[in-house]
Amino acid sequence: NGSNSSAACELCPAGTASATRGAESGDACAPCEPGHFAATPGLSKCERCSAGFYQKASGAAECLRCKPGSLCPLGASLELPAACEPGTYANATDDDGDPDCFDCQAGSSCSGGAAPPAECSPGSVAATPGLAKCERCEPGTSSGAGSESCSECAAGTYAANSGQGQCVPCPYPLSSERGAVICSVCQKGFYLLQSADPADVFKSPTDYCKP
Repeated sequence: NGSNSSAACELCPAGTASATRGAESGDACAPCEPGHFAATPGLSKCERCSAGFYQKASGAAECLRCKPGSLCPLGASLELPAACEPGTYANATDDDGDPDCFDCQAGSSCSGGAAPPAECSPGSVAATPGLAKCERCEPGTSSGAGSESCSECAAGTYAANSGQGQCVPCPYPLSSERGAVICSVCQKGFYLLQSADPADVFKSPTDYCKP
């Protein structure tokens, strides 16, 4: 009937963009490069990921939030490790994409870089914040995991070595004073048969402690 018709223009899908007007095929819609995104259809240009976000894939419609403690500057295509000094750690990524470094908590150690805080293992402590490594407890003391200080062994127990997670009960029929590194006194109700080297008493308690 003589009427003219024109082909309908289609929008480039999300994750792609085209600066070409009047393109005759979808081939003109180029996928967004890594570090960029196109959230909605019909964009002429892909946007860079904001600081604190990243996108490693091509053709993305959105960027991914940087994990806490990672570095994601503007247009990041990868999460980069933080570069914190020993004794500090990164636990947040700011709007500028740079992670802030914080002092390691007491009871934990921080080796630096992107490493998270590591709780002190039993037998070691971090008395103050900002330590790069935990210190071993002295003989005669012990500590549990994540401790800030070592505790003296209670009477009747001992810790012969450094770095013990718990004090050991004295063998029968021996006992000890607080903070002992060896058991060399007899329990109540027993008496020491003769004066002897503590190591000998500990080695053969029933030979020296008599009821």
